[in-house]
Amino acid sequence: MKRKMFGALLTGLLTVGVAVTGAQTKGATKATATLGTVKIARNVLADGKPLAAGSYTLRVSDEMPAPVVGQSADEARWVEFLQGTTVKGREMATVLSKDALKQMAKKDSSPVPTDVRVEMLKGEDQIMRVWFNHAGVQYLIHLTVAK
Repeated sequence: MKRKMFGALLTGLLTVGVAVTGAQTKGATKATATLGTVKIARNVLADGKPLAAGSYTLRVSDEMPAPVVGQSADEARWVEFLQGTTVKGREMATVLSKDALKQMAKKDSSPVPTDVRVEMLKGEDQIMRVWFNHAGVQYLIHLTVAK
């Protein structure tokens, strides 16, 4: 049951990522939180645009994506990938509260607070998941590995 819920969440996230368009990565937006740093080991696509392998600081943008039917406005946020002060890319993140996480994840499967986990998900398409735990709020970012 939990796997089906997570699969549906991932499918919804990918659908939302395709449906929301028009944002530019050149201009920095106002940040609401810096999640931390992450090392992306492979070239990926973020918001459909190439993002080179490297180390990035991730921050939550104040720009809110349009909510999808059945989703509240606070369940998705744009996260920017920065090197220095330059925004190199961005991707939509699924935001999970503690209660939502309890419904879909195994106990102790999420990163500890202020930690990050980078994982390759199994399946036909190569998807890299970047999972931040920031002050007890989970940010799940799914990136497609560039071919």
